[in-house]
Order: sequence, then structure tokens, then C-alpha cells
Amino acid sequence: MALTGRAALLAALGSLPVGIWEPSWTGVLAVNAPLAVAYACDYALAAPVRRLSLTRSGDTSVRLGDTADVTLTITNPSRRPLRARLRDAWPPSSWHQGTETDASRHRLTIPPGERRRVTTRLRPTRRGDRRADRVTIRSYGPLGLFARQGTHKAPWTVRVLPPFTSRKHLPSKLARLRELDGRTSVLTRGEGTEFDSLREYVPGDDTRSIDWRATARQTTVAVRTWRPERDRHILLVLDTGRTSAGRVGDAPRLDASLDAALLLAALASRAGDRVDLLAYDRKVRALVQGRTAGDLLPALVSAMSTLEPELVETDARGLAATALRTSPRRSLIVLLTTLDATPIEEGLLPVLGQLTQRHTVLLASVADPHISTMSQSRGDIDAVYEAAAAAQAQTERLRTAEQLRRHGVTVVDATPEDLPPALADAYLSLKSAGRL
Repeated sequence: MALTGRAALLAALGSLPVGIWEPSWTGVLAVNAPLAVAYACDYALAAPVRRLSLTRSGDTSVRLGDTADVTLTITNPSRRPLRARLRDAWPPSSWHQGTETDASRHRLTIPPGERRRVTTRLRPTRRGDRRADRVTIRSYGPLGLFARQGTHKAPWTVRVLPPFTSRKHLPSKLARLRELDGRTSVLTRGEGTEFDSLREYVPGDDTRSIDWRATARQTTVAVRTWRPERDRHILLVLDTGRTSAGRVGDAPRLDASLDAALLLAALASRAGDRVDLLAYDRKVRALVQGRTAGDLLPALVSAMSTLEPELVETDARGLAATALRTSPRRSLIVLLTTLDATPIEEGLLPVLGQLTQRHTVLLASVADPHISTMSQSRGDIDAVYEAAAAAQAQTERLRTAEQLRRHGVTVVDATPEDLPPALADAYLSLKSAGRL
């Protein structure tokens, strides 16, 4: 079988008569001279790396769980063809574990004066900004005996947005909102609702809705129909302190709070209400104000994408003061925080009166489904102890929630999957009762 290229050259060099080895420089040079010439030729024919020109294009944002394609364009201005291996380095969280090697490494050949494109497909595993590090290129000669290597900076940033998995609940919540808004036959009455029209009384109607003046002018009993008020103000307050870092399943509690906040914001904006966002622990981490309905969700998603839990105790007094400055007029304050007894009793309860005196307060908390599973464990002594510990934890949460309700706070406590629709239902209930 005939040998060609690099294999033939190495075979020829390996067949040279070496004879008996002696530590003589003359012998060393005589034996290695052909190999040295081959290396020198390969080096001379390898395209230079530092003269390459690199530019990027592609996706600048992606939802968590989806893929983003970033294209790298390499231009070879030299007179020699480029035969290279390329590594496009990104942070480890830009890929799922084990896929980085295949996604970031490329082979390419570029003739003199031409350009080629390679695409790196990212699949991030965390929210936030993912910035390209460096591009390492190894240029080989035609024999593959020698390589030039160099690195280039090609800046690019891909913002990883929250996945907003709860948007699947939006159609059903909007259908209920249309009922409350009077677009179907179901109309509501409440202290803070607007008068809509008169209709004939039917059994089951609230007698407080009877319009006696209109009834006196006609032969049937007339009742007023009402529609919920629009243009109410809602402030979403995200607690980004240490309790938001606790993991529930594969994600921190903060991620579940973000998903619930997005669903509520989408629903409230469709209802004609104004929605603002405040993220706080010991200082303001994010603030979104004064957005129109069309700009609200993009602004919220962008602000939430870079939020991370801070391992500090939340300053409840500072949070309350900031919320009051952000909402000077009566509003619905939705506080997404923990229901753990200590942070509530020592932090929130002492300042809760400042919020409830002027605003309607709704507190939403992420419950750990593993606690519920533990409470049903039986079979051996360890399982019984786990069940007892879980029951104690559940009792403490119920007691804390009851304390908050006695202060006039509406409490929603649900697992990450159930929290978004439960929070949306609580908002709709408040709206139908005229408490907004």
C-alpha cells in the first residue's frame, strides 16, 4: 500500500541509516537534519495566526432552556492557506454538561484572501449575561508536523432571559379576566368597582346592587352591574436576600418568584393596570417603572435576567421605605419573599403596618414540594423522623401565614409549579372584590 503525505515523509525519515548511536553533535545533526528541514518547511508554510481578522454576529438574547447561535467570521489576509483547529471559549454555564467539547471546537480551511464562518451553538444553563472569552486558533502546515498557535479577542454577549414557563396559564387567566371585565354575561360588584349599566334583577343577585330609583321608574326590579376599575397600580417586590437562594428542586426560589411575577405582570397589564418592579435586599437591585403595556414584559424580562440571590439578610425597613417611595399612592404591593418564621417575625412584621396602612399587600412564597413528600413518609424510624420534621415545618408556615392574615395581608403559599397560577388567581379575586 503506497504512503503519501505526512505518513510517507515520516516513513522516509524513519528509514534513514542511523548506525550505532554516539553522543556526537555531528551525528545528531546528520540524523536529524532531514527532519529539521521538514519541520522548517512546515512552519514556513503554516498560515500566520495573529494576522487573522475575527468578527461576530448572531443571537444577543435567548430564553433559558433554548439555544442561541453565535457566528464567528474568520478572514485570512495572508498568502498562505489556513488549515486550523479553532476553539471558541465561553463560560461553562453556556452549555449543558458534557456538550462543550463538541460545540466550541471547529476545524476549518481558508484559502488566501478569503473568509469562512463557523457557528457555535450555546444552550445556557443559568440566567444572566454570557460573555465570549477568547478564540484560540492552531494553524498547521501542509504536513501537520508544526503548528502556530495564537488567541484573539472577539467580544460578544448573550443575555439569558427567564424562561417564563408559566405563560401557558395566561389564556385561562385572561378568560376569567374577561368575565370580570364585563365582556361576558358574568358581572361583579365590589367596593372599588365602576358602574357599568342596569339590567333586570334575577334570583341570586346581590340585593345591594338594586337601584331603587330606577326600579321606581319601571315595573321590574333593576340592578346595577359593575366592572372592575382600570389603571390601578401594582408594585412587584422581589426579595433577593439570602432566603431567595434556597434551592427548591434544581433552581433557587428566586427563579420561581420571577416566573410568578411575569405571569402576574402579563395579566395585570392586559387588565389595564400599571405594573412596576422593585428587586431589593439591602439595596435596590432592579427597578422598572413607568412602562407602557407593550414595553412592560420586555423590560421586566431584561431586568430579571441578571438578578441573582445575594447571601445577605434582607433589610426589611429599607425594603418597606423603598416600596413606599416607589408607590406614593394607593397600590397593590405584591411581595415575593419567604414564609420562614424568623425573617417574617423579626424583619417584616415590625414594618408591615407602614405598608398595610396605605396599600393592599399580597405576599407570595415558594413552598418546597419535598416537605410535603416527607410528611407522608412511613416505613422505618428515619422516615418517621422525617415526617415529624416536615409536619413541624408545615405547622410553622401555617402559623406565620395566619399572623400575616391577621394584619390584613393576603397570603399565597404554593410550590414552584403552582405559585404562578395561584398568584394570578389571588390578583383576580382581589380585583373582583373591588379591593384594588
